[in-house]
Order: sequence, then structure tokens, then C-alpha cells
Amino acid sequence: MAEGATIGENVTIGPWCSVGRDVVIEDGVTLISHVVADGHTRIGAGAIMYPFSTIGMAPQDLKYKGEPTRCELGANSQVREHVTIHRGTVTGTGVTKVGESCLLMAGVHVAHDCAIGRSVVVANNVLMGGHVTIGDNAVIGGGAAIHQFTRIGRAAMIGGMAGVEADVIPFGAVVGNRAHLAGLNVVGLKRRGYERAQIHAVRAAFRLMFRGEGVFSERVEEARATYGHEALVAELLAFIDTPSKRGLIRAAAPDDAEDDAT
Repeated sequence: MAEGATIGENVTIGPWCSVGRDVVIEDGVTLISHVVADGHTRIGAGAIMYPFSTIGMAPQDLKYKGEPTRCELGANSQVREHVTIHRGTVTGTGVTKVGESCLLMAGVHVAHDCAIGRSVVVANNVLMGGHVTIGDNAVIGGGAAIHQFTRIGRAAMIGGMAGVEADVIPFGAVVGNRAHLAGLNVVGLKRRGYERAQIHAVRAAFRLMFRGEGVFSERVEEARATYGHEALVAELLAFIDTPSKRGLIRAAAPDDAEDDAT
């Protein structure tokens, strides 16, 4: 452990760990063994990092020239074996963030300037390009690859081995390589306690926007006028309205599509 590192109470730092001088480790953190924490990095209270995981290492960006950018791991998150979380860049937000109570399974790569929300589950061997944003409660299936600058909305479900090249709407479920929008993550909405009427409203708005005929922008405005007063629909519409570098993943052809995905 380098001189200058800030270590909280009841912290366990196992054998063969390396902690840099600008690292802050909050109370109750466990670094099991062979963990590397470097750079201007903060590890939140109660987090656990498993062997051969790294956090705060320099980004894989040829423009990076050693600037003091940052990395943050939220409280009570679990970082499993061989996960890599790289710090931000000055051409991005300057910080890579993983929120509270996340689970990053073995072999996950979180690239520079990514922002992962709370209670996100990322399964084994998922790869993220730089500047990816993932909303709270999303689930990313094993082996998925997410293109840089892609946004994944809250409580979305990404199927295993999916190649995600564009934005995924909140509560959306995508599958395939290249990924297409298969439906809504209705099971996830039910598990989070949303009422039947709320789910029916967002399902109806989804069908109108992504299964209807005609110009997409006109269908969006029709959904806004009909269902925009519903909270879940308003969140979905706000996501669509936000400027994007990648555009939206759209639904499969109607004959091959389902309205809901589990």
C-alpha cells in the first residue's frame, strides 16, 4: 500500500494487493487478494473486490496523457474476478462511475467514462466501450458487447451475447447480434412493484411507438398525447427525447416480434 492512501475503518486488504497513493477506501471494504486499485479512485463502503480485479488503471485511449482523472465504485458493490474498471478521460466526463449495490461478474470490462447506475447486474464477460451509460436496475446478459456512447435505460434487459450498437429504451429488452428490441422487461417491472395499470400503459405506448405503422416521430407524438401523463411512459419519452450519438435500437419485424420479453 502506497503512502498517502486513505483507508477507512474495518477494511480488509488481503495478500498481494496494490493500493495507490491517491486511492480512498471507505469503511468496511474488502480486497480479497491480488487486487490493484490505482489513480484517483474511491471505493465505497462495504464494497468487495475479488482476486485479480483492477480499478482506476489508465484508460485504453491513445489520447490519454496521464491526466488525474477519476474512478468511483459505489457502496456495497461486488466486483468479481478479472474485472477491469478504467478511470475517465479529459475528453469525456473525467470520471468512470459504478453505482451502489452493483454486481459485476467475472471478466467484465468497464471502459473509461462509463456511468453505471445503482443495483445493476452485469453478467460474465460483458464488454463496454467508453462513455457507456447504464440506468438503475438494468441487467446485462453474459458476453454482451456494448458500443461506445451507447445509453441503456433504467430496468432494461440485455440478452446474452447481444451486440448493442444503439440506445436501449428504459424497460426495454433486446436480443441478438446485432441486437434488436424484442419487447418490454415486464417481469422486471413486476418485480419492482409497479401496478398492473402502470404496466399496461407503458405496454400500450410501446406497441404504438415500436409496433405501429407510419413515421416513428409521429407515433411518438401520438403516444405522448395519449399516454404521456403516465409516469413510466413519461420516463420512456424523456429518454427518447434526449439527444443521442447512437440513435435507438428498434424492434424486429412485426411477424418475428413479441410484445414482452422476460
